[in-house]
Amino acid sequence: MYRWHPSVPNPAGAPASPPARRNGRRPARDDVAMTSYPPSITPQGHTAPVPRRVRAQQGGRWVVDTSAAVYVWEVEYYPQFYVPVADVDPELLADPALKPRLRRHPELPDHVRIRWDALDHWFEEDEEVFVHPRSPYVRVDALRSSRQVRVELDGVVLAEASSAVLVFETGLPTRHYLDRSALDLTHLEPSDTETACPYKGRTTAYWSARIGDTLHQDLAWCYDFPTRQLLPIAGLVAFYDEKVDVFLDGVRQERPVTKFS
Repeated sequence: MYRWHPSVPNPAGAPASPPARRNGRRPARDDVAMTSYPPSITPQGHTAPVPRRVRAQQGGRWVVDTSAAVYVWEVEYYPQFYVPVADVDPELLADPALKPRLRRHPELPDHVRIRWDALDHWFEEDEEVFVHPRSPYVRVDALRSSRQVRVELDGVVLAEASSAVLVFETGLPTRHYLDRSALDLTHLEPSDTETACPYKGRTTAYWSARIGDTLHQDLAWCYDFPTRQLLPIAGLVAFYDEKVDVFLDGVRQERPVTKFS
């Protein structure tokens, strides 16, 4: 999720299947490891117009309302909104407590970036968005699949299913969402962690895995009420592929390296 890895040897007791090969390389980046998914290729510093109406609330009132925002990629993974100063409540801009949370851009002198968590709610058109703006260059698909999925950690099976919903998100490994009945709850413990995603919504559950005396924190999560685009994953559970061993149709997948590793 947003708490913003190379291959590992087979754990004791795990089948000796070789890791699946990976394809694709991020363009013009010789220092980036090969991945099995399309990488994020938007460069830091990129800007683009926002065709959507952007609004934000603070204390129950609208303090931002604009149709002239600009996307700015301050990091390569996702953009920020820079909004025209004229479309921000003057009282908000005059608040001394907010000033450390404002940022100006040298090429956008009439715009300002307000830290996302400085305001209570952000909206693109009439839909609330969480964590940061949705990138116009990211695609997220949830597809039903009859592929067999097994999730292990240190040779212990945490989940096993004969079908899944696979989520393909630009810049991230494929996530395998499984029915809760596929989980082995003798090794999984509920966690109070809650996170959010601009594309999926807010999580409603997390699980940690206890293997022997070791507790592996927050390895799996669930969205009971995802955004409408991701309704196929409602109530299903996914694991961080970066932290567990995933077998697809009996073939162990290489653990990806991401910011969640």
